[in-house]
Amino acid sequence: MKDQLSSKWKSILVILLVPCMLVSYPACNTSKKTQGALIGAAAGAATGAAVGKNNLAVAAILGASIGGVAGGLIGNYMDKQAEEIRKDLEGAKVERVGEGIVVTFDSGLLFDFDSYSLRSTTRQHLDRLAVTLKKYDETEVKVLGHTDNKGSHKYNMKLSEQRAKAVEDYLVTQEVVSKRLDPEGLGETDPLATNETDEDRQQNRRVELTIIASDKLIKDAKKGDLPEVS
Repeated sequence: MKDQLSSKWKSILVILLVPCMLVSYPACNTSKKTQGALIGAAAGAATGAAVGKNNLAVAAILGASIGGVAGGLIGNYMDKQAEEIRKDLEGAKVERVGEGIVVTFDSGLLFDFDSYSLRSTTRQHLDRLAVTLKKYDETEVKVLGHTDNKGSHKYNMKLSEQRAKAVEDYLVTQEVVSKRLDPEGLGETDPLATNETDEDRQQNRRVELTIIASDKLIKDAKKGDLPEVS
């Protein structure tokens, strides 16, 4: 765990320090546009660091980070996407972490108790999310379902899988390309809180979406040629 945390902070520091170096040495062969992108991405990385959430959603994003100039450009792309998602989704937490985004839904906003059928209001939220995902189409999205520890481990795992799949299936009906989506149920195995109180258990009943760069976006970023999104 100590090594993992050390690696995590190193990744964040690399993203933060690169733009500082570019500002300090303006004579380097880096365009003002690229420098601006890096500085903006550093702010997003800092937000992720401040959150300090040490769960699998964050680990997946930090593990996919590439750093350097390309990572900074990807971070800028994610900054813009995260801002649009925040405007579209009421009741969801949208966090910029490293070179990606974590969107967290309280499962009570998505489903009735002990159900994996999407509520009508949930469909409206996912409709708006789908519009942004299609606009920023050079990303991949992992849909993670979670439960608290009430009930058997087997039952919780199955319910979390069904809820993650329900979100994926609905996004596909809204024309988000299915190969970009990867649903996974984690049951009670990745809690945010202790499960000792009702408030803790409520935090653990959730669906998270982790948004990271596709292989194509990474290649474009390394060439300094990211798609323009208006």
